[in-house]
Amino acid sequence: MKNSKAEQKNRRHARVLKKIKGTKPRLLVFRSAIANYAQLIDDTAGKIICSASDLKIKKGKKMEKAKEVGMELAKKAIEKGITECVFDRNGYRYHGRVKAIADGAREAGLKF
Repeated sequence: MKNSKAEQKNRRHARVLKKIKGTKPRLLVFRSAIANYAQLIDDTAGKIICSASDLKIKKGKKMEKAKEVGMELAKKAIEKGITECVFDRNGYRYHGRVKAIADGAREAGLKF
């Protein structure tokens, strides 16, 4: 019996999360049909350090908005003294909006 796409995504995420959880703060990406979201999470404390989304950005295409989300999150993280993190793609393939968020964060000075 074939697994659904959601089950496959959850398996990929669990496999990656097992390796990266608790090492450094992790940059978690979530994308929906409407918006892109990114969070910087401290797994040892179980808290969200900072977050960003493109809900307030009115102009631009989805890819441009995704890059803005990455840049905004990186600026917030650097203000709080965090320069390095681990990228958690949340089971999504590393292309399109997920890659744009990563590129935006790198461009703004976050290292991963």
